[in-house]
Amino acid sequence: MRLGVIDVGSNTVHLLVVDAHPGASPVPFHSQRSVLRLMRYLDADGAIAQEGVERIVEAIRECAETAREIGVDDLISTATSAIREAANGEEVLARVAHETGISLRVLSGEDEARITMLAVRRWLGWSAGEVLLFDIGGGSFEIAQGADEYPDVQVSLPLGAGRSTINFLAEDPPSRDAVSRLRAHARAEFTRVRKELFADRPRPKRVVGTSKTIRSLARLVGGPSDPVTGDLAQLHYVGLREWEPSLREMPGAVREYLPGITPERGYQIMAGAVVLRTAMKVFDVETLTISPWALREGIVLRYIDALDGRGADPVRDSA
Repeated sequence: MRLGVIDVGSNTVHLLVVDAHPGASPVPFHSQRSVLRLMRYLDADGAIAQEGVERIVEAIRECAETAREIGVDDLISTATSAIREAANGEEVLARVAHETGISLRVLSGEDEARITMLAVRRWLGWSAGEVLLFDIGGGSFEIAQGADEYPDVQVSLPLGAGRSTINFLAEDPPSRDAVSRLRAHARAEFTRVRKELFADRPRPKRVVGTSKTIRSLARLVGGPSDPVTGDLAQLHYVGLREWEPSLREMPGAVREYLPGITPERGYQIMAGAVVLRTAMKVFDVETLTISPWALREGIVLRYIDALDGRGADPVRDSA
């Protein structure tokens, strides 16, 4: 069957269309995205401003039209941090449904972590053993750990690359003091959750990073993918630490010309680098394995499992 997934994130509205059936790996058929950067449209009360709402509606309308033209058999539409935490999130959802006919299903941060872990586990296989997962979105940073397809522990923190940029690194390029404040804040949050939630977990066999921000940093620091296997380059803590001063001195408009950094990530990649390096430091991680599969692929896998009688819900875990 041909399945479509519309993912409304903090940075983009992304349509992924795949050919999928039980027992097989999803095969990408079409992908398109509209850049939103919704964090820029939040007002003082935490609501998405009118211009931002209009951009969401238009982007979803375009995705829905493309899905109809392609002729997908089913279309799953989800929203994450930006709409989930917006003061007017319910109003935005209602307007999207009224103007586009698309009903967005809002995922919690824990949903994101669990579904992404499923995708990572399927990509890596059972031999990966105990996995610690880092996932950076525009609005939130998810951490999860476990030895199964769903994690034993997960947490979502408001430390996404876009949110961290707006809250701490609004000056472009940022000052040393601003970077230090972000690092101190992130260190406190990561230290707290490690002590409260992850202290009893065994040392992971593999630490995995997902999301466009982490993939971009891995391409910048580690280089291109393997020309034979296609495997993405690993991201090493030492390399990230060496790149950070250069990123801090560059304005966002210059960063977007670096290897692996796209225009929609240039303005926020510095915050992503600071937050990720801090997480790696707190969790004592030297190297990240990069998974190309993340939330959207996890949603597809959940849907396939439901078709095969392995799950009751195509998006949310029923546990």
